[in-house]
Amino acid sequence: MDQCDECGFDYAGVSAADLPRLLAAAGERYATALGGVADLRRRPAEGVWSPLEYTCHVRDVLRVQTDRLVLALTVDQPEFTPMGRDERAVTDAYNEQDPPVVLAALATAATDLAARFSALDQADLARTGVYPWPEPRARTLLWLGQHTIHETEHHLLDITRASGAAPAR
Repeated sequence: MDQCDECGFDYAGVSAADLPRLLAAAGERYATALGGVADLRRRPAEGVWSPLEYTCHVRDVLRVQTDRLVLALTVDQPEFTPMGRDERAVTDAYNEQDPPVVLAALATAATDLAARFSALDQADLARTGVYPWPEPRARTLLWLGQHTIHETEHHLLDITRASGAAPAR
């Protein structure tokens, strides 16, 4: 995946130097987006997550991507385990979680991952792991960072669509 047909995200448009700044901004951007939503737990349609569920998912994506990054820096060509996104939403009761706690955890995870990416050099960014989505494929840590930014951007769009609000910038 080099570009998202749905949201227009262009992976090549995010450089290694952009990653720390964009990741670090995720906490504030999600807080702003959720601040404009009247009912954080309302699912706009069958099979569509609520804004709170999308926020929980992004928090968990940030955590899982951090684990994957650490693994790829310590093991050659690791195979990353799928995160079980749909299962987590149910088993972790995403829609029942406390929004301020979720936002704080998202901001912490984003800041942590931003710091880790800021410490990487070109050789580190070129390290690979087998990413499970959309099909198993060796991906660089640079791509992992770009994909993480895509996740944050795409799900902000999902939140604005679910709430009917203007996109958060």
